[in-house]
Amino acid sequence: MMTSPHNPNHNHLLAALNPAESARLTPHLELVPMPLDEVYYESGGRLPNVYFPTTAIVSLHSVMKNGASAEIAGVGNEGLLGISLFMGGNTRPSRASVCVAGYGYKLKTQLLMDEFNRGGALQHLLLRYSQTLITQSSQTAACNQHHTVEQQLCRWLLLTLDRTPSNELILTQDLVASMLGVRREGIMEAAGKLQQAGFIHYRRGHINVLDRAGLEQHACGCYNVVKTEFDHLLRNGAQKPATSSAWSNANGMNHFQRNYCSP
Repeated sequence: MMTSPHNPNHNHLLAALNPAESARLTPHLELVPMPLDEVYYESGGRLPNVYFPTTAIVSLHSVMKNGASAEIAGVGNEGLLGISLFMGGNTRPSRASVCVAGYGYKLKTQLLMDEFNRGGALQHLLLRYSQTLITQSSQTAACNQHHTVEQQLCRWLLLTLDRTPSNELILTQDLVASMLGVRREGIMEAAGKLQQAGFIHYRRGHINVLDRAGLEQHACGCYNVVKTEFDHLLRNGAQKPATSSAWSNANGMNHFQRNYCSP
């Protein structure tokens, strides 16, 4: 009998649950496909379910009145789609749509909230994850304002690679342009330079990363700021904030100020 290649522990938050929490939530997790461009909520919408991506990546977009949009954060196997539920909001301030197709686990909102309100390890874990998402959003805004399209593209590709098992990404230039909130021509030029440098190979709808180390050296410091936050989350698991000074408000702010928009 063949075993399923899918497992809730492929999502790092689910993998960090303690045995009691896992026993309460796992029976209610539903494996679902997350197809490209699927919209899970619009700005101001409600979310009856939360999602823990495993192989899919969801993009959170800020949408302007004229329809223009740009990505403010991404959610992959490190996280959860729907943090506003336990941050005190009943509606979402952004649009959430799939930018890399794959799978994830769906859980009814009320079940997550019941576990969150127990005040146990899951509550601490989700609040710690919220910190990483806030850092990612803030750093993305600064990067889009102060760094070149080429540097932004490096940052975005590296964060996408961190969430996928392959060095080949199925991405169109239009999709990447939408993620970064720039014109398609800007992405074409930036991707061309990265290809000439030997960092990537681009063909229609596919980007193959040939030299990740080269991309990291070419990227601005924003990538490392976000990655450091994710690494703290994964390394410390569901420990309470008091056991890890790196996640205290004061140290978190100092860390952000030291690294904010570094060149």
